[in-house]
Amino acid sequence: MTSALEREVVRVGILGVGAITQVVHLPILSERPDVDVIAVSDPDRLKAETLGARFEVPRVLSNEEILGDDQIQAAVICTPNHLHESLAVEALERGKHVLVEKPLAMSADGVRRVLDAAAASGRHLAVGMHHRFRPDVGALTAFVAGGELGDIYAVRANSLTQKMPAVRSTWRQKPEEAGGGALMDLGVPTLDLALWLVDYPRITRVTSVFRTGEADVEEAATVFAVSESGIAFSVEVSWNLFAEADRHRARVMGTEGSGSLPPLNINKQLGGRPMDVTPRQPKARGGENRFQNAYRRLLDQFVRAVLGESDIPAPVEQVHLMEVIAAAYRSAREGREIHLGEG
Repeated sequence: MTSALEREVVRVGILGVGAITQVVHLPILSERPDVDVIAVSDPDRLKAETLGARFEVPRVLSNEEILGDDQIQAAVICTPNHLHESLAVEALERGKHVLVEKPLAMSADGVRRVLDAAAASGRHLAVGMHHRFRPDVGALTAFVAGGELGDIYAVRANSLTQKMPAVRSTWRQKPEEAGGGALMDLGVPTLDLALWLVDYPRITRVTSVFRTGEADVEEAATVFAVSESGIAFSVEVSWNLFAEADRHRARVMGTEGSGSLPPLNINKQLGGRPMDVTPRQPKARGGENRFQNAYRRLLDQFVRAVLGESDIPAPVEQVHLMEVIAAAYRSAREGREIHLGEG
């Protein structure tokens, strides 16, 4: 049994040194006094060595070497999607706490297997849904949960990224490694945000339309879904936005008010007319953007959980999320509405 004294510093191994590791995980974890990133892994060893040197990570290992190292207490999995499930299960079975980048697994059954491994191991399992840690998201969910917007009847969310010149194909354009295109990449967190804002209701019907370009995966997707209680969800994602900047937005519509973000704006009916009731928001520290600051909060929760200072609820809702994603892919293939639970 690890003593409290020995656990004052969490020893972390990071699997995969792609963009999310470079922008978020290494910069944030390497500056924490209660974290020691002792190893990274990546198929591109030169890239791993270069980043390791920049952030003073002492070792570059393989995935298997990181998972087999008993000194490493926590694994942060940032590999291509098709490896998330197997690496997470193996890490948990080897007694490590695990943070997995989204998606947790490429199917609902895969998520169940990861959850089962976490329950059997008694270790913490987190998924990289950073938007849940944004102050504006927290404020809007509080208004919804408190009933201040009335009965919610519609939620809209989009994640649209600028069209970039194709230099070379990556794993994100390979269906066997990514599990899909823009919907799996941008749609998984966007749909999670839409559902999270209104307490994750159960979806019963899904319709989707995809746009496929030169790649073997969709470059854009529009998904319409309906919950058991009748809330209409509309989610739009694209890798090919022709605009001056990427756009990531969400809006909640209720019978007594509405809210949107970013920027956070909440209006509700007071005295028979709409009034702006938007609460003031804290500014991100050190000039960080909203994305980085939310990840800082997520990683703080994960580290404190590993140290025994807090808890992380098992991400059981990810099962239903991937059921909805699977229904959206099936709807696009078959050109019809999918009822969840049908054969």
